[in-house]
Amino acid sequence: MSMRPDGNHEQPNPTFISRAISVLIKAAVLLMLLFVFDRLLPSISQQTQSFFIAKWQQLSLLQHPLPTENSLPNPLPKQPLTDTWGAARSQGRSHEGIDIFAARGTPIQATTQGIVSKVGENTLGGRIVVIVGPGGAGHYYAHLENYADISPNDWVNAGDTIGYVGDSGNAKGTPPHVHYGIYINGSAVNPYPLLQKD
Repeated sequence: MSMRPDGNHEQPNPTFISRAISVLIKAAVLLMLLFVFDRLLPSISQQTQSFFIAKWQQLSLLQHPLPTENSLPNPLPKQPLTDTWGAARSQGRSHEGIDIFAARGTPIQATTQGIVSKVGENTLGGRIVVIVGPGGAGHYYAHLENYADISPNDWVNAGDTIGYVGDSGNAKGTPPHVHYGIYINGSAVNPYPLLQKD
C-alpha cells in the first residue's frame, strides 16, 4: 500500500475482475431466487402473471367502443327476448336487466369478448358471472344453475359458454332463466335494445 501525503494508507482500487465477479455473484443469487420462486410457488407465479395479463387486456378493452343497438348476440340463442327492464321487484326495487327463459341447464353464452371479473354468489342473483367487455361495460349473468369452467381473470369470447340456466338466488322456485344486465360506469342500462332479435 502507498502512503498518502497525510500519512494514511491508500485503499487499493477494486480491480475490474473483482467488480465483475461481484456483479456475477449478485446476478447468480437473483437468478437462483427467481428459480426457487418459480419452482416452489408456481401457483402464485401463475396468478401474478394472470393478474397482469388481465389488467393489460382490460386496458385494451377500454379502447373499444361500448355496445350499440342490436350489436350483441342473445346469451340464449333462439330463445325469445322480452323487455322486462324496469319492472317492479320486491322491496321497492325495479328490474335492472332482462330475464330470458329456457330449460334448466341450457348453456348461457357470453354476449361479448371480455375478462371474467367475478364467478361467485350473491343474495339476489344467486350464482353469478360478471364479464368486463369493450368500453369497460360490465355484463352480469345471474340465477345460474352452475358455472362453466371459468375463473376470474380468464379471457372469454362472444359465444363461449359461461354457465347454465337455473333459478338460484331470489329466483328460487321460478321458471329457470338467466337475468342479463349491463352496467356502464356503474349504472345499469337496458340491455334489450342492445341485443340482436332473432
